Amino acid sequence: MTELGEVLETARRAQGLTQAELAARAGITQAALSRYESDLRDPEADALHRVADALGVTVAFLRHAGRARGSMAMDAHMRRRATAPPAMWRQLEARLNVYRWHSSHLFEEVSLRAEQHVPSFDPLDVRPDDAARLVRAQWRMPAGPVRRLAQWLEAAGCLLIAEDFATSRVDGLSQWIGEHPVILYNDTAPPDRARLTLAHELGHLVLHASPTNTDDVEAEANAFAAEFLMPAEIVRPSLRNLKIGRLLDLKREYGVSMQALIERAYQLELLSPTQRTNLYKMFSAKGWRTHEPGSEDIAPERPVLAQSIGESLSSRGLNASEVATIAGFSEPSRNTLFQPIGLRAV
Repeated sequence: MTELGEVLETARRAQGLTQAELAARAGITQAALSRYESDLRDPEADALHRVADALGVTVAFLRHAGRARGSMAMDAHMRRRATAPPAMWRQLEARLNVYRWHSSHLFEEVSLRAEQHVPSFDPLDVRPDDAARLVRAQWRMPAGPVRRLAQWLEAAGCLLIAEDFATSRVDGLSQWIGEHPVILYNDTAPPDRARLTLAHELGHLVLHASPTNTDDVEAEANAFAAEFLMPAEIVRPSLRNLKIGRLLDLKREYGVSMQALIERAYQLELLSPTQRTNLYKMFSAKGWRTHEPGSEDIAPERPVLAQSIGESLSSRGLNASEVATIAGFSEPSRNTLFQPIGLRAV
């Protein structure tokens, strides 16, 4: 397919619409929309405006999305469970692409200056745990637990988008928007799981910015996240002779789940396979494999970069409609990304 057809199909899928549903909203026939998406026919100006309005975007956005570098993030990295239905994660993948396009559209008008940057390392040359240590060193992060992870990521120019995925089977996705990375993650997950997802997706951005021939990219992202959030040199003494009470204290200190701490202790050979199994048996008996205690004591990660961009545009005298147009939305109420609180439509 050429660019416009691919963009139309992806934008439709991102909203969970069938061809028949979008065609009805746009006041065109399904046959016509099918031809547009298959690039068998170029939509006339009026038809394209109708489709754009039905999708809540501008025609300029649709045109830009087709020209954007790396137009389709088909290689988007995704942290999901094996039981996640394909239709579900494909819709989220499409949604990530649409958010990337909106961001790219806006970044043509707004310059984003980050204090740091997200570096890239070849996993064939740099081990994931070494990469995590290098990132922490480059960002000049204090030793020990990571506080305000979202703030560190956004300071490196990473656009974070928190959303209700309406499922617990998918945690997050990530991809690059030109020079800036974007992470879309499930904000209904407990704070400890959300933090691990953010670190996991950062691992993908750092290690897998380019196609790689490594055996298991998910294992590499997990290893990166473990070292990033629980540095071996710092956490090792605390993981000796683990007990339930100690795990709960460490969960609050490091902002990760008790199960993540068990796995970290096992990776660092501080737990034997039998000890690990026994701890999980205790967790199962208490019903903690699915609902751990202590998550309410961990501060949620709150992204602010997108809203700050909207507020910056507002401070320049732009109204809600103008901000929405720059981001490629057809009207302010559709601007779910870059809308400051003061400009929200009612």
